[in-house]
Amino acid sequence: MIYFMKSIVFQQLRAVAPLFAAVMAAVSCGSGSTDGTAGTDVAEEIPAVTVQQVFAEDVPQYGVYTSTVQAFVKNNIAPQSAGRITEINVEIGDYVSAGQVLAEMDGVNLMQAKLKMLNDSTEFSRLSGLYEAGGLSKSDLDAMELSYNVSRSSYENLLENTVLTSPVDGVISARNYDRGDMYALGQPIYVLEQIVPVKLLVGISEVDYTKVHKGDKVELSVDAFPGKTFRGEISRIYPTIDPATHTFMVEIIVPNRDRVLRPGMFARVRVLFDVNRSVVVPDAAIVKQTGSGERFVYVLNEDGTVTYRKVTLGVRMDSRYEVLSGIADGDKIVTEGQIRLKSGIKVSVKE
Repeated sequence: MIYFMKSIVFQQLRAVAPLFAAVMAAVSCGSGSTDGTAGTDVAEEIPAVTVQQVFAEDVPQYGVYTSTVQAFVKNNIAPQSAGRITEINVEIGDYVSAGQVLAEMDGVNLMQAKLKMLNDSTEFSRLSGLYEAGGLSKSDLDAMELSYNVSRSSYENLLENTVLTSPVDGVISARNYDRGDMYALGQPIYVLEQIVPVKLLVGISEVDYTKVHKGDKVELSVDAFPGKTFRGEISRIYPTIDPATHTFMVEIIVPNRDRVLRPGMFARVRVLFDVNRSVVVPDAAIVKQTGSGERFVYVLNEDGTVTYRKVTLGVRMDSRYEVLSGIADGDKIVTEGQIRLKSGIKVSVKE
């Protein structure tokens, strides 16, 4: 029995021996020879990058705000008292000139006032002659002169409120009555808006109060005319700060000679505060650190290595950024290939 078991073990060892020998041979080959020719270390690859030299330039410091275009002057055209409308002369959208007749009211009262004024004028002239001839006292002449002046003022007031004229050049933006309607001190007959020029009111943060001056130039754009820029200037700075929003209002005047800007349009206004002399870099060079709002760039050193530098960004200008701190005028920065870089590593620069 013992002999039989030994025979089985011997046979199993004979079967395993070739496999063991093969494993040992593989291990021996992988370890390399003592003279160093059988195995070599692979040299670390040097990353290739694209660099650009950056320089300082003048960078305008703009503040961007939203506002709504308003008419420079908005007039509600209506008579002083109730009455019937006898004439409607213009319609919505019509451009009118200062002094142009827009509507007329019933003229009965006006005619009566005119007749009284003419009668008082005639009587005053007659009494003036008597006074000069010595047939009238000075007090009686003064009383007649007063009566004439009152009737004349009454006529002029009725004329102004019977024949309704435009006080400015502008466009009719609303008409609330038709010919023959009875005006009853409700809505105005017309709304007239002067749109040459137009104005905008913009709220600016109080921290910029000392940076804004009357006469400063501004730029604005509206959604109705994409790509077109309009120019105006600050005409008035409000003297107080809103305690709720901590902003102050400025009034901006835009000439609008071609009449394309209309009241109610949404506008984006750029106010120029100052001009900085700063280094400007392409946005492709900016590296954002994961998990934070910090920004970095890789700067190429004279020895061919790169340094990871934190930068403070200012104004964005299309595809470029103003850099307030972190790099100097004339530095060479990496604009392509940052993904394989770390601070202090040597790089090769693409031609």
